[in-house]
Amino acid sequence: MESLKGLILSGGKGTRLRPITHTSAKQLIPVANKPVLFYGIEAMAAAGIEEVGIIIAPETGAEIEAAAGDGSRFGVRITYIVQDEPLGLAHAVLTAEPFLGGSPFVMYLGDNLLQGGISELVEAFREHEPDALILLTRVPDPEHYGVAELAQDGPGGIGRVTRLVEKPAEPATDLALVGVYMFTAALHDAARAIEPSARGELEITDAIQHLVDSGGRVEPHLVEGWWKDTGRLEDMLEANRLILDTMSERIEGDLVDSQVEGRVVIERGARLERTTVRGPAIIGAGARLRDAYVGPYTAIGERCVVSGSDVEHSIMLAGSSVSDLNGRVESSLLGRNVTVRRDMRQPRAYRLLVGDNSDISIL
Repeated sequence: MESLKGLILSGGKGTRLRPITHTSAKQLIPVANKPVLFYGIEAMAAAGIEEVGIIIAPETGAEIEAAAGDGSRFGVRITYIVQDEPLGLAHAVLTAEPFLGGSPFVMYLGDNLLQGGISELVEAFREHEPDALILLTRVPDPEHYGVAELAQDGPGGIGRVTRLVEKPAEPATDLALVGVYMFTAALHDAARAIEPSARGELEITDAIQHLVDSGGRVEPHLVEGWWKDTGRLEDMLEANRLILDTMSERIEGDLVDSQVEGRVVIERGARLERTTVRGPAIIGAGARLRDAYVGPYTAIGERCVVSGSDVEHSIMLAGSSVSDLNGRVESSLLGRNVTVRRDMRQPRAYRLLVGDNSDISIL
């Protein structure tokens, strides 16, 4: 099999994470202080893929290009491909056809996180050489996903994919499509052969179904580890927790009358005074923490300030500050340069989803 290319989809409007995504691409929201998109690029590089195309939208493309650059720091070469309108995943593939050419490729949704990367998937694709290989995972609510039905004639009773249905009202299985796919160039013709769905999009499930119906071989690959679509606040916080659980302790900042417990990363230039941090947690470069408590599963971005406050199970983006709260900020996502501070009175807990450049006074 000839060398694989990578295609990462990084368009979309991120409506489920508003107001954060009014001012920033959802794929650049950090998990454990690293943009979600970067995990996908790193997974491509680790699997030996050197040529990566990133689908971008006109509204957020420049921001994504500025963040990821030419790909050299990841060990790949990035080509940016503008999709003028979000007309479906299969439409994105057609938009990228001049970049992909006749090469087989892996397609990765840029707001997804997959434990263990894609190297195992790439090896299976190279070994079996199907027309498509799709990742599946068992979910409790398959009606919210694309769902696969399989022939029971393969190893371990798992055979080829026979049918794919997008968000079925009555799912036949609990096998949901994960946002990672591998295709040969046959997918281009399949994408051209289908009609837009009821929501006006060229669905990737319909294109894969066309491959099946025309005699193509579509194989499933069951994901054993975790997978997260980070499109909602709850999933973003859960992904943050899962990534922080894998980190090793690293202390490069300054601790003054402070204590650190468990797996904690404190980046260079951060300064902690009279502060306790219980890991897993990460404190970004240049952050300032004074008289503070940072609880488990918290990611404090670079240049953030936490003063006289408690923060736990939350994500603070670069330049945010939380000051003088007697209550605890928990299960929250604060955008860039957000200010949260105590005023005259305060409740005991705060649960916040706050957009960039906000200024909040807590009464």
